[in-house]
Amino acid sequence: MWAEKLQCRGDRELAEMLVREPIVRRVIEQLEKDEEKGPKGVRRHLLATSLRLTERMMPDVHRIVGDCCERLAIETPLEVYVYPSPSFNAACIKPEAGRLFIMLSSSLLEAFPEAERRFVIGHELGHHLYGHHDIPIGYLLQGGEPAPPDLALRLFAWSRYAEISADRAGAACANDADAVGRSLFRLASGLTGSLDDVKIDDFAAQVDDLASETHQPGHGTSPADWFSTHPFSPLRLRAVKAFFESEFADPNGISVASLDARVQTLMAIMEPSYLEEKSEVAETARRLLFAAAVAVANASDGISEAEIAVFEKFFGDDSFTEKLEIDAIVESLEARIDDALERVPHPGRIQVLRDLCVIARAEGHATRDERALIERIAFALEVPPEVVNERLCGECGLR
Repeated sequence: MWAEKLQCRGDRELAEMLVREPIVRRVIEQLEKDEEKGPKGVRRHLLATSLRLTERMMPDVHRIVGDCCERLAIETPLEVYVYPSPSFNAACIKPEAGRLFIMLSSSLLEAFPEAERRFVIGHELGHHLYGHHDIPIGYLLQGGEPAPPDLALRLFAWSRYAEISADRAGAACANDADAVGRSLFRLASGLTGSLDDVKIDDFAAQVDDLASETHQPGHGTSPADWFSTHPFSPLRLRAVKAFFESEFADPNGISVASLDARVQTLMAIMEPSYLEEKSEVAETARRLLFAAAVAVANASDGISEAEIAVFEKFFGDDSFTEKLEIDAIVESLEARIDDALERVPHPGRIQVLRDLCVIARAEGHATRDERALIERIAFALEVPPEVVNERLCGECGLR
């Protein structure tokens, strides 16, 4: 199905990893057993506390819902509810007894024009389409068997990628890049009036400032960012803009692989740096960067003082010494790539390549041999060469 292909790679891969975790499996199995005992009363609660919008009450809302369901090939019966709230909120509740529920706050329903409603409703339906309810993140983080820290970080990271997938579903339903931009601006600002004169591109430009504050050797993200279930609004906007520049929206647009790489580069702004994180996955990524950096620096005329200086910004003072066995480290690169393929999710491999490019441009440029090696490493890590050329090498000054 076309709509299923919209799911971003980070969402899909992290979900596949999470459902293999023993704790996650145990919680899922227990919840499935509870569901077999009968409905939990979600619909009764909604009928008692919110207003169900029938088609006769608000035919325009039902028309939007019907259009979005058709666009996303969703056939599950559903009901739409509105509840009083001054905040712009919407939600999709896991189906009960075969019925899906969409909730919209009163302020959102009043303030959002039709095209913006399409994005919001499509976003919520995207959560259902991509099975985001199948991973019970609330139970895993707050239940009787709390997730260990490394698993919790992966749950939060997955949740952020899930929002990107849902945004793509919403964007596909709206089919209007300007309306989607206004929706995200309105959600971030709380403004209710006309946004025709607002320069949405200035909102998206906040990402550049975020990146400059984050991606500095020796500096990481704020721990508060790691425990957010939603990406920052400017990141979501930039990711949606990339969606409309991709082959999903434009036959001549960038490839899906390039789109996912852009998203993963953006999302790294909110993720722990593997350079400081204490986990097996982070250690595998560090070992890969160490060997790759040595190999790339040594690929052309040996390792320069400038390259050593940048190398030590990543790995610490005196991390590069005469005692390093360069040939042995270079020979170990293939094995470290294999380890990374097995243990490091695709977004983590993108981060390693990003940092490798930073080291490669220590002298202001990268040689042809250095670039060729980076491209071979990227290919071995299952990152298409076009991604390196367009996003990584281009942004890092490799030409």
